[in-house]
Amino acid sequence: MNATRNLVKNLQASLSENARDNIDLAIRKIVEAKRKQGAVVVVTGSGPNIHEGVTTLLAELIRKGAVDGVITSSAVVAHEMAGTLDRAKRIRISEGDEIGVPFSHLPRGRVFEITLLTAEERVSLSEELNLGWDLYDHLAGRDGETIIKAAGNMAWPMGWRTEHLAREAQELAKQLGTTLEYVAGLGADPMTMIGAGARRGLPVLVSIPQLVGGGAVGLAIGDTVSISRRARLIADLLQRADVILESAIALSQEVHDGPFETYTGHGIWAAWDHLPTFSLEGKTLVRIDLDQNLELAWRHERQSSEIQRAVDLGLPKTKQTRIPFRMEMSGFARLEGSIPITADIGVVWPIIACELEEKLGLNLDFIAAPQETAEGKQMREWIVDNVAYANRKQMFKAAANLMTRPGKATQQRANWA
Repeated sequence: MNATRNLVKNLQASLSENARDNIDLAIRKIVEAKRKQGAVVVVTGSGPNIHEGVTTLLAELIRKGAVDGVITSSAVVAHEMAGTLDRAKRIRISEGDEIGVPFSHLPRGRVFEITLLTAEERVSLSEELNLGWDLYDHLAGRDGETIIKAAGNMAWPMGWRTEHLAREAQELAKQLGTTLEYVAGLGADPMTMIGAGARRGLPVLVSIPQLVGGGAVGLAIGDTVSISRRARLIADLLQRADVILESAIALSQEVHDGPFETYTGHGIWAAWDHLPTFSLEGKTLVRIDLDQNLELAWRHERQSSEIQRAVDLGLPKTKQTRIPFRMEMSGFARLEGSIPITADIGVVWPIIACELEEKLGLNLDFIAAPQETAEGKQMREWIVDNVAYANRKQMFKAAANLMTRPGKATQQRANWA
């Protein structure tokens, strides 16, 4: 299952010299932090991180003590609750077919998806869900395209089940005074980030810009704790971090422009009001991203301090740098400890994992591989077959146990709420 050393060597050879150098620097910073008992926090985006096996790898790194917290998206939480990746069958629907959804409400292509379940899963879910199985059996017998995709989402029953399970997790979380991510993690597979985090008492939190995703899952996450509380949880996690790694994330204002960050963000008035704040100064911020403009903005700043000057003068950074400028580029480029890695996350993460395994003595049981490689295809099949959807009974049982043991509940959720 693990990516071989030969594969990693080939992946390293495929990168530019600059990318290899920056990966080596990032690894050195991570190793230095862990050897001095420091903290490493990862900020992930959605789709590519699921498909490239990055979230599954991060679960393994949490389990083995190399990652101390994750900031992610509600879509990732939804997919992990549904098993990360699954096999779905896509059936083209004709007008007049009775499927419980108006034909006009079907997505582009007029297709309906079903999650392909094992016989054991079918029996188990039938005990939990008492509707929709006649339709499931009817559609399972029709011609369609079978694909591996991010789990749940648009497929019956796993997509619908996940959204309703999230609302149940929301109520449990409110009773426990914690986040939905933690409660869902109590029933999630240990090879998901939320599952690994819950078992180790480490936070896996959805950022504020990434709340919209996963349908009702994102709504339930947002409804469980207030925006202000979530901002504080994110700030507390980032404050503890010595190294922050961003993996293919589109929005990261909560890192670079947050309400409690004082070095590149807007935390000055929180400090003025004597609220707890934190600073990115002195921290290592690594970003893995295919957008070459991120590294270009970073180089602009290193060569001419152009971005800081634009900030100082209140001038638009896009016109000053003459490149398309995303808001999070500002804090990243201006932070002295930032490291840009312009490369595919599917290539970079296996390299990082193998190097950390050797340098920190981790003995990893799972290492990701780029999805287009033979190893990556095997990896995706392994995730489908071995990473299970969240166990509803287990989630309720664990939550009830915490409710009856308040001391344990306080200890377990200390980093989550």
